[in-house]
This record gives sequence, structure tokens and C-alpha cells, in this order.
Amino acid sequence: MSINSFGHLFRFTTWGESHGPALGATVDGCPPGVALEPEMIQHWLDKRKPGQNKYTTQRREADEVEILSGVFEGVTTGTPIQLMIRNTDQRSKDYSEIMNKFRPGHADYTYWAKYGIRDHRGGGRSSARETAARVAAGGVAREAIKALCPGLTIRGAMVQMGPHQVDRANWDWDEVENNPFWTGDPKAAEDWAVYLDGLRKSGSSIGAVVEVVASGTPAGLGAPIYGKIDQDLASAMMSINAVKGVEIGAGMGAAALTGEENADEIFMGDDGPEFSANHAGGVLGGISTGQDIVCRFAVKPTSSILTPRATVTKSGEDTEIVTKGRHDPCVGIRAVPVGEAMMACVILDHLLLHRGQIG
Repeated sequence: MSINSFGHLFRFTTWGESHGPALGATVDGCPPGVALEPEMIQHWLDKRKPGQNKYTTQRREADEVEILSGVFEGVTTGTPIQLMIRNTDQRSKDYSEIMNKFRPGHADYTYWAKYGIRDHRGGGRSSARETAARVAAGGVAREAIKALCPGLTIRGAMVQMGPHQVDRANWDWDEVENNPFWTGDPKAAEDWAVYLDGLRKSGSSIGAVVEVVASGTPAGLGAPIYGKIDQDLASAMMSINAVKGVEIGAGMGAAALTGEENADEIFMGDDGPEFSANHAGGVLGGISTGQDIVCRFAVKPTSSILTPRATVTKSGEDTEIVTKGRHDPCVGIRAVPVGEAMMACVILDHLLLHRGQIG
């Protein structure tokens, strides 16, 4: 079963564990002739890597990507691209005390129930460390998108931390890279810093909502029923560690709207049809409208906390557990570049699928 792979024509398979020697991705289906150097991918990995500030895990990983195949003289060859990222700062001893206990909120019990064995060192494949490989694959997708659709841009940001949402009146995309929370509301960033610092010092954690927007997407990507572009986006975002909800456009909020409010009216503009609003999130009937594709996903609080929690052992005994080690107090921060990467992979896949069917 190809359960470690994602995509159709543009497809990647991730491999490796949190505390293994390395992890990475095998990317297949990238068109030939796309300019690709390690530093093009590294830019995005640097956004995701741990230890950049006090609000993320203090595990220190350079996350340096190596391209082992599929590139010759600086361009892709059309053959599989093998990407590898070496692990250099594992501290497996941090997890020795939980070898025989299941951490609440983690995949410890379900992995053991399915496979009869689990890698207790940081969760193995269930660790968010796996997302580094996705970001590397997304870096390849971004370069291919530049070649096929130069005007298309993909941007992500945090729009909510716990109960605290951004004020859209303060929003400025240029502010996203000027704060540790990847948000476009500088006032929210100030407030979140105080809020998260208190949670971090208490050993607790909090969830978040991340928004990813693709601008300049051509109309016509996607297909009815089982090939919807928003269907693949929902699958892509839900596959990210700790994600518990995904919405497109107005999403769950659309349930509170009337038909008149929800309908994005269409008018003829100088360059073709224009819309009065974008409640649809840039997708109608599973096919892109040409508007911004807007996707949001909710990330649960990091389950690794210092507050004792009730659990059981592998032998079926009741016990308590405290999860020590180095963990993100808000994993949503580093989920921003992961969401961007998954959006890039889906959009490139649909660009190729569209080209394959329509020409």
C-alpha cells in the first residue's frame, strides 16, 4: 500500500523517523528542465526548522537538504528526485521513561494497536519532524510552478492562537516574516508573545489556526466529483500532524449565511468575469475560479506537556505520565511553511492534471 505517498501526477513519498539518521522525500513526476538547486529548497526549510526562537522546540537541526538524484547541471531531468535531510540533534534518552507508557493525545497507542510495535523516540513516523520532508518536496513544487505559472504565489500565516484571532483591519502580508508567529497582524503578534510565554513557562501548550492563500491561480484547475481541487487540499492539510479541521473559503461559517449572503455575484470586468466576494474560497464545483484559493486548518495543542496526565502502560496498568523533552508550545507556528508546501504540491499536481486532460 502506498500509504506514505501523496499526489497524482506530481507525487512524493516521505521516509525516515524523528530520531533516525535521516529523513527525506522521493519526488516523482516533476517536469524536466526546471531550474533546481539545494538553496532553492533550503529557503523554505529554514522557515520550518526548529530552535529559531523561544516559542518553538529547542531541538537544534540545521535541516540542510541534499539532492541525491533527478537533477543534472542545475535542472530537473524528469526522473525521481531524492531529497535527504540528516538528523543531527536527537536526544532519544529524553523518551526512555515513556517507553512502556502511552502519551495521551499522541499516536503512541494507535501505532502500537495497529503495528504491535512503536518507536518511542519522539514518536518515530508520527512525529512532526516528518514535515521537514514535505517542505522539501514543496520547495520542488514551487520551482515547477514558477516555470508553468509564473504569476502564481502561495503565502501562509497564523490567523488565530488559542481563542485569540487576528484583526483583519491590521492585516499586512509584508509583516508575516517580521515576527516569530508568521502573522500579518503585528498587534496580534505582540499579544501572542505575552500569552504564549506564560503557557510555555507553565509547561502547557495551545492550538492555532493557519491560513494558506494561493493567488494568481488560473481558472479551470480541478475536476468534478472525485478530482476536486478543494478535496485534494482538504486531504493535504488534514494529513499534516496535529491538524483536526480544514475549511475552504467561508468554510464552517458558510452554514450561518443566507443564500444571498453566500452567493459570490459575478460581473464582467475588463479582463473577464469578476466576483463580488470570495466565500467560495476560489473553488466552485471542485474547479478553481481564478480568485484566491483560501484554505484554513486548525492545529490542536501540542500533546507533550509537563502537567501529569492519566494513562496506561503497554501491559494494561493505570499510571501517570509527564512528557519531558523539547517540544513546541504552539505547533501551529511551524505549521505555516508546512501548509504552504502542501498547497504548492496540490496546485502543481492539478496544473499537470489539467495539462494532461485539456492540453
